[in-house]
Amino acid sequence: MPRINLLPWRDQQRRERKLAFFVALISAAALAGVAAFIAYLLLGSMIDAQEHRNDRLRAQIKVLDKQIEEINDLEAQKQKFISRMQIIEKLQRSRPEVVHLFDELVKEMPDGTYLTSVKQSGTKLKLDGVAQSSTRVSALMRSISASQWLKDPELEVVQTKSDTAGSSFVLDAQQITLSDAPDANGAKRPLRTAGGAQ
Repeated sequence: MPRINLLPWRDQQRRERKLAFFVALISAAALAGVAAFIAYLLLGSMIDAQEHRNDRLRAQIKVLDKQIEEINDLEAQKQKFISRMQIIEKLQRSRPEVVHLFDELVKEMPDGTYLTSVKQSGTKLKLDGVAQSSTRVSALMRSISASQWLKDPELEVVQTKSDTAGSSFVLDAQQITLSDAPDANGAKRPLRTAGGAQ
């Protein structure tokens, strides 16, 4: 029977398998490199897009911060205007009070008594004057206590002058404002103005 030598054929098959393995290995490495390169490009584009969005958001945040600052400035200006309006309204309401105060001082002044100076600080009044006697000063204090526009008289000084027949005095009192004036029941009520209107 003839002998067949299969060694060369097996060597050939082994070489072909090695070659196929190396080709597959190189192809897999190439595919992995291409996939890694594509993933790198994709991630780079995603990062660039996100950074672009972040830049846009930062720009919008700056715009919103500026608008918020403008709104806060407007709020501050609004508060200033409201404060000014309240001061103006208070001054408008207190305008007739000065007229009533001087009118009341004249009405409540007893005969034989006159004032030399009137100083006002807020609602506090300091009255300097001269009276024929200390009883006239007492009468003035009672008139102030019963007054619609004055209250809380306090006598600081009464001095009898040797060169004249009168006494000089210093008297403190409080002015009653329109908002503080009570009605007959003790509740606060608006006072009548000079024209008789409420």
